[in-house]
Amino acid sequence: MVVKCNSMGLFGMDSYIVEVEADVSKGLSAFEIVGLPDAAVKESKERVRSAMVHCGFVFPTEHITVNLAPADIRKEGPLYDLPILVALLKATNQISAEISDCAFMGELSLSGEVRRTNGVLPMVIKAREKGIGSVFVPSKNACEGSVVDGIDVYPVENIRQLFDHLEGKKLIEKAKAKNESIINAPMPDFSEVRGQYEAKRALEIAAAGGHNVLLIGPPGAGKSMLAKRMPSILPDMTFEEMIETSKIHSVAGILEDGQALVRTRPFRSPHHTVSPVGLSGGGTIPKPGEVSLAHGGVLFLDELPEFSRSALEVLRQPVENSVVTVSRVHATVSYPCSVMLIAAMNPCPCGFYGHPTRKCTCNQKAIDRYLGRVSGPLLDRIDIHIEVPPVEYDELSGKAPVGEASEKIKERVNKARLIQHKRFSGTGITCNARITSALLREVCVMDEEAEVILKKAFEKLKLSARAYDRVLKVARTIADLEGCEIIGAPHILEAVQYRTLDKKYWAS
Repeated sequence: MVVKCNSMGLFGMDSYIVEVEADVSKGLSAFEIVGLPDAAVKESKERVRSAMVHCGFVFPTEHITVNLAPADIRKEGPLYDLPILVALLKATNQISAEISDCAFMGELSLSGEVRRTNGVLPMVIKAREKGIGSVFVPSKNACEGSVVDGIDVYPVENIRQLFDHLEGKKLIEKAKAKNESIINAPMPDFSEVRGQYEAKRALEIAAAGGHNVLLIGPPGAGKSMLAKRMPSILPDMTFEEMIETSKIHSVAGILEDGQALVRTRPFRSPHHTVSPVGLSGGGTIPKPGEVSLAHGGVLFLDELPEFSRSALEVLRQPVENSVVTVSRVHATVSYPCSVMLIAAMNPCPCGFYGHPTRKCTCNQKAIDRYLGRVSGPLLDRIDIHIEVPPVEYDELSGKAPVGEASEKIKERVNKARLIQHKRFSGTGITCNARITSALLREVCVMDEEAEVILKKAFEKLKLSARAYDRVLKVARTIADLEGCEIIGAPHILEAVQYRTLDKKYWAS
């Protein structure tokens, strides 16, 4: 007799139903799994066999065939352990419960405990869309599954507990979504940064409009310190953003035990030795990379020129389009990556080129080679370039007034974002940095003086078309911070100022 049991499979951020079919028939004792299983799925037979025996069930000695349908999609990972076991129990009449409206997922230990698995959130969402009434997931994944309304999520600790529930002996309590208020974990505050008022202003503009930033300055000036405080002034995540970011983290398997949703904006800071695949994502069935794990938050690249050229060039399209597409032999997968890119770098290999008190030891050739590691097209995609000079002693010693707190800066950022939310309502655009070419002229209306200034800057600085658009977007954000509907000359002047460093350092 062939028994069918529902499970789920992952394909990027999407999911699909996997029908686990089990047939126990007469013949030589064997256990075959078909349906394009990978090595982890093939090893399920040993985990299932041991778990059944240790939990007091009878493992069939006949010929066992398990098919994972659809057979033309490669199945990956140990999440099929639990549905295979349930199908075998049903095929050998060791359980009599009706399971057609249920889906099962989870890895088994040899003793029958159910271990956590990746991608539970998108799988539960898909199960609800397909009309499945109940899903049984590992207890450590129950929190992320519980945020999905309209479907019963049952946390399973071991297969004996699952058996008692299916047979009606002792029911498992459904997982319930926690009605917890969003409490942001303590973050580093901008008030802790002494001096650097120009850099703080630039980062406030970046946060208000979602713009990318490049920080250039000598070692110890505070570039990393500033970047790490960026999440403290970003707007709180909407529920939709939490769900989408949590799906990515669920697929990657980095949600913590008991964590339902990602509630604070991610801050990812990969080491400069990261590979192109580590940044963009990859694998036989591609998994999300750092640029997608930072979705909705900040991707910080410290020591930018130290990253490999191939890794940096991978960022071109994702930074521009907010989506990364990874193509492999077996699959092509797209992941969202709407991130704020913040990059930091020294002006030369020794770090002291242009320093007011310390002498640079690099020759011009070494400086040009160092700066040449960052390509022009990538620089063009960074809206704001800001110099971070060394801090004076009086500021560090506490004689200067304490800087403005992140909470105050965030209030201004939220007001600017509210203006943008109303402006772009129904368009799918979230902030000024994402303004499309079709809307740019309509949204970025300048007065006559501003147009004259921008024309002169464009001709003198020899800006590209992309840089021109980005200057307009930054000016639009500056105007929003001041509550101005029309972009004026001061807004354009400040926006142009943030596009001059590439001409200073990369002019040659």
